Amino acid sequence: MQNNFDPLTIRGKSLIPVVQGGMGVGVSASKLSSAVARENGVGTIASVDLRHLHEDLLAESKIDSSEEKYTRLNCIALDREIKKAKADSEGKGMIAVNVMKAVKDHAAYVRQACESGADAIVMGAGLPLDLPEMAEGYHKDVALFPILSESRGINIVLKRWMKKGILPDAIVIEHPAHAAGHLGAATVDGVNDAKFEFKRVIEETFEVFKNLGLESEKIPLVLAGGMANFEKVKTALKNWGASAVQIGTAFAVTEEGDAHINFKKTLAGAETEKVVEFMSVAGLPARGVRTKFLDNYIKREAKLQANAKNDPRRCTQGLNCLTSCGLRDGLAKAGQFCIDIQLSAAFRGEVDKGLFFRGKDPLPFGNAIRTVQETIHYLLNGSLPVVPAK
Repeated sequence: MQNNFDPLTIRGKSLIPVVQGGMGVGVSASKLSSAVARENGVGTIASVDLRHLHEDLLAESKIDSSEEKYTRLNCIALDREIKKAKADSEGKGMIAVNVMKAVKDHAAYVRQACESGADAIVMGAGLPLDLPEMAEGYHKDVALFPILSESRGINIVLKRWMKKGILPDAIVIEHPAHAAGHLGAATVDGVNDAKFEFKRVIEETFEVFKNLGLESEKIPLVLAGGMANFEKVKTALKNWGASAVQIGTAFAVTEEGDAHINFKKTLAGAETEKVVEFMSVAGLPARGVRTKFLDNYIKREAKLQANAKNDPRRCTQGLNCLTSCGLRDGLAKAGQFCIDIQLSAAFRGEVDKGLFFRGKDPLPFGNAIRTVQETIHYLLNGSLPVVPAK
């Protein structure tokens, strides 16, 4: 796609400077990621609980359910989605897989992604210090993108990876005050800390590169959170020194997004005051739309947290999907609900029951549902593509 920005270069491959963010459960799978890749961008499959896209796997998971079966079936679903996305992308762009460090079986999903032919692994929701070990044996074929929010974390990850002779192929810098889903801050109040401001983090990161002797490596920096705006993209790429932007919510609501149309309408139609922060069961701040479920939960949150207790039976599905779960483990400062149940309800379009993660900022087309191609054209050119007259 024609634009006036320098390309994003990953392992010698020239791409448009747009990365589609990973969004679970099932929101960004093969359909969305391949559509982005066909425009020569980085399309991303979220590895969390992809069995919901496959009726046979979902049905099997309900028979003698167990944690081991859950992991096995999700790996099968991930394999299917990667292979379909690779086929549908027609050899263009890249297909990445987002793996949350907070998910208990994150290492298994990294290995499966590598074995299934993903072009890149993107990891956040915790410091991805050991991502190189998880991808061992695939370093020549699979690019690695850690997601971090400030220069201190970037410095820590770089030092650890350098000891193993590995460098990130790109670093995603996610701003907690703007991004959707799980946020890279310790508390809800902490998401607005000045240390997360993009311009500051980029400048500090370039200083980290200098101090570590990495200036010549030209590691691309990808800005994520509130970037679905042409003027912001232009500022980031032309003035601040970023190499690309990562966009989540604006792609979630496209025609090609993998979730239900009600999911898309809920995100696209959310007014600014309806987008709120709260503590997730994963022990991280999160941001979503204040729908009926979230409104009721927030009103009861203090009481539920006061009654938190360590009880494995609170994981009613027996999935134990998170390494640390506020509901199951009795963590009073974390969320007290089953995140898998609520996210999968959102994926199915159950507006009253679901948890709808959303970024804080306005979307480029308001409440309109448009295509991936139109969205990318706007991000890189500030306008919709011209449709030839018939």
